[in-house]
Amino acid sequence: MSFSSSFSLADIDLLAKQNIEYPEQVWYTIAAFLFVIGCFQWGLFLHSKFARRGQYGSDEETASSNGVLKKFSLRRIPLAVINFYRVIAFRWTLEIGQSYTLNMAEVVVTVAYIVLLLTYAFINATSVEGQKLDITFWRNRIGMVAASQFPIITVLGTKNNLVSLVTCISYDRLNYIHRMMARTCFMLLWIHAAAQIASYPDFQELLSEGWVRAGITALVAFSILIIVSLRPVRTGAYEVFFYVHFLGIGIFLVGGYFHTKGAHGSYWIWPSFVFWAFDRLVRAVRLVVFNHSYFGFKSGSGTMDATTELLSEDVVRLRLRRPPHFHWSPGQSAYLTMPSVSTLPFEAHPFTIASFDSSLLSTPSAEDQSSGEVLGSSVPFWKELVFFINVQEGFTKKLKEVAAKKETVKVFVDGPYGPSPDLGSYDTSVLVAGGSGVSHTFPVFLNIIERVRKGKSSCTRVVFIWSIRRAECIQWIEEALIKAVQLAPPSLTVSIRIFITDSSSTTQSDPSREDNSSISSSTEKKGGPQHVIIKRNSLSSLFLSLRGVKMETGRPNLDALLKEEVNVTSGRISVSVCGSQGIARAVRHALRFPVSGPFSILSGGPSVTLHVESFGYA
Repeated sequence: MSFSSSFSLADIDLLAKQNIEYPEQVWYTIAAFLFVIGCFQWGLFLHSKFARRGQYGSDEETASSNGVLKKFSLRRIPLAVINFYRVIAFRWTLEIGQSYTLNMAEVVVTVAYIVLLLTYAFINATSVEGQKLDITFWRNRIGMVAASQFPIITVLGTKNNLVSLVTCISYDRLNYIHRMMARTCFMLLWIHAAAQIASYPDFQELLSEGWVRAGITALVAFSILIIVSLRPVRTGAYEVFFYVHFLGIGIFLVGGYFHTKGAHGSYWIWPSFVFWAFDRLVRAVRLVVFNHSYFGFKSGSGTMDATTELLSEDVVRLRLRRPPHFHWSPGQSAYLTMPSVSTLPFEAHPFTIASFDSSLLSTPSAEDQSSGEVLGSSVPFWKELVFFINVQEGFTKKLKEVAAKKETVKVFVDGPYGPSPDLGSYDTSVLVAGGSGVSHTFPVFLNIIERVRKGKSSCTRVVFIWSIRRAECIQWIEEALIKAVQLAPPSLTVSIRIFITDSSSTTQSDPSREDNSSISSSTEKKGGPQHVIIKRNSLSSLFLSLRGVKMETGRPNLDALLKEEVNVTSGRISVSVCGSQGIARAVRHALRFPVSGPFSILSGGPSVTLHVESFGYA
């Protein structure tokens, strides 16, 4: 390390001290931020769990909107402020292209994090001669600041981590922060490397030093890792990303450890190995516990073998017997490992659990219905683990080939992971799904019905909106859907809106001309009601005759549908969406101002909460 002749030993000691203290101060700032977020999140969680309906006094100011004028009240100012924050932070978005969306909360956190790191990298970098941003002051410090972030970056990339526990935010939602922090540190490390090269005219001679070669190797591996982590690569070649990420992060951390060891900074690197190993240990234990029959802890074999079905050209259904000690909540996911399908035997892929961990659908009859026979068995949706897998490239394409032959595959299950929405305190719940996004919304729909039946939910209306390409897709859940609607208590209004986007799967005609091989469902479209004629082998007449079921052709007008629900709702309304980025964007746009604006809330409008589960790799 070379210094200007004007540097005294005291100056050198000061630089060394700053290289230690500044990264620590960055950590203190991040820890304080996580603590505040954790207090806020846990406060909301505990409030939703234990608060009584009487505590939502501001919501009680809302009169029924069915012909009754809503009351303006200043007592609803706190609620109006909360809704204003929700709209600004989570529904105003920065949209990049057709598939990349950042909400304002993510934008603010990103900018704040970059500013924080750059501030501590370049602060107090004026030389005694008055030269600002003297390279001698920050060339090593910026590398140390970046190195200090890798423990938390590693933690955010694992499934079982302390940050999720503290903040009450699931690992999948924290994954954006994981990538953002990694890319910010990538930028800092390249600045560090460029500054070192510029500071040493004889830098080529340093290439013989082991710590320099280790640093170069680590930076090259990190650069490749950043490139393959970009969305086009992740979505188009996920397996490539998976392999490179697994191998690249190991090379980077080992190289980074030996590079920083000479500068007494390796203590920022080795914790990453500990956190990664802890996550792998937890996942390995869960894998053995939930798949014990494969490891010789139970007589017999194949108890977790899964059956595959090709439901359509782009959806595979996977069904396997539920382990007796495996329990999950609606909306959660599991990692599936299928050695006979994947390229490498330890590949694990996440999929949402479409089945419901309850005996609701095993009820032989609708207790609250005075008449009407419940359609046959819906065992797959409560006694088995069911997954609807969207076919893309790589692993899912291979699985499609297996499903086309209706073969059985060995599956190792790791889970469950992710949050489960608690909708018990909402008066109205709206569930929006596109295609296989029903894996998320359908179990939530069943859970609402069960909780209302047991008196554990104050929900009085649930709206199930599903956009599908072909009418045949309804068969995925038809039997369970029929039974659930029949089991719904009289106090719960159920509305099911099915939208068929592929007009070729239906034909429109006069109902008087239909024959015995078709059934007609009245639908509402612009210009008046129309009839959708669907072949009898597509849907049962029982489903179409259910009260509250409507089928329409074309894409759903989510803006109009959601505003309609807000207008007829009093109290609190929850909107959950799982689908493409396009569907998620449409829902966010519909629930911005003035629907959830301060004036609407002060005037007695409902408080709207939005839960988004989007497809793809964020």
